[in-house]
Amino acid sequence: MYLSDLVIILCRPSESGNVGAVCRAMMNMGLSRLRLVAPFPLEDEVVRARAVHAEQVWEEAETFDTLSAAAADLSLVIGTTRRRGRHRKSVTLTPEECAAFFRGHPGQAALVFGNERTGLEAEELNFCSLASHIPANEAFPSLNLSHAVQLYAYQFFRLLAPAPGTAPAEFGSGLVDAAPRTFPSQTVKGTWVPLDRTSADTLAKSMTNTLASLGFYKQPGREDQERLFRDLIARAGLSEREGRYLGEIFSKALMLAGKKGNPSSDSS
Repeated sequence: MYLSDLVIILCRPSESGNVGAVCRAMMNMGLSRLRLVAPFPLEDEVVRARAVHAEQVWEEAETFDTLSAAAADLSLVIGTTRRRGRHRKSVTLTPEECAAFFRGHPGQAALVFGNERTGLEAEELNFCSLASHIPANEAFPSLNLSHAVQLYAYQFFRLLAPAPGTAPAEFGSGLVDAAPRTFPSQTVKGTWVPLDRTSADTLAKSMTNTLASLGFYKQPGREDQERLFRDLIARAGLSEREGRYLGEIFSKALMLAGKKGNPSSDSS
């Protein structure tokens, strides 16, 4: 993974100054891809003033109505949160662990940050494949949004930035090209390209549809299992071919179960 593969997503940001400071933090660490989900009205002049020479990040930022739309083309989505628990992903990564995980993962990915006052909602965090938290004073664990982005961006820069002496592509005064890489599998057969979020969702749903057809869900729990399959697929970085193969296995299991339940199908 390269720095240009990483997207910063801000859900429902409400403070113009914070968004500008996020742009500056990103540019400091060679990041360029910013996406906003349902932002509150933001003041352009305030954003630019706080961006301090990182206006290009703001100018090229994309806006979406929902988190699912913002992450549809990405293969891995990690949500940041200070709150943990059964319904908020009890296992989370530190920024250092998060960067190390991204480093070994193919494809494009995102770090998702919530609203300045309320953080990520439970539904937004459940959408993410993994969670991450910043270790902090338990008596006062909430960080400013731009400070949180800066801490993560620094860890990613340390692991993913070009080695000293190399010649990275230009992006304003930053370190990397604003455009994401084009994965060679589009032209070269056999290159590993992980499923994007939309494809992972579709595969997970087809798997639970198969289990439902087999009578697996006698008790509530399908939604949790569908989320589990989706997160496993994303974290494993399944390729398109592997995803198709896994779907075919479940389809064949359903077909064989149908034959077993139909005596006439054994006549052959």
